[in-house]
Amino acid sequence: FVRSKVLDGIQKSCQKRPITVQQTEDALRRIERQIQSYGLKELPARTIGQMVMQELRRLDPVAYVRFASVYRHFRDVEEFVSDLQTEEPTSLDQDPSLLAFPFVANSGTDSAKNSP
Repeated sequence: FVRSKVLDGIQKSCQKRPITVQQTEDALRRIERQIQSYGLKELPARTIGQMVMQELRRLDPVAYVRFASVYRHFRDVEEFVSDLQTEEPTSLDQDPSLLAFPFVANSGTDSAKNSP
């Protein structure tokens, strides 16, 4: 978690919107508290992105759309519209797998078998 990167993403999403510096700082503090509450040394970037999207959705719909459109890399307009129509992004309470790092397949070899 790099505080300055998250703050930069929030600020860019909120440019020219009626959102105060205090509101962005409060959102960032809520994200930091949530991260600390898990007691983990590391979290996947997608999890932090999900937290930012939840906060921005509460703050301002335009800021949320700006962040989501960059963060989610939508393939087409239908996917974008579908995401916007959902009530709330998936929360970490609903999907604990967001706290886990995805494993990368290693071309069919089992590294455990090949280690001494």
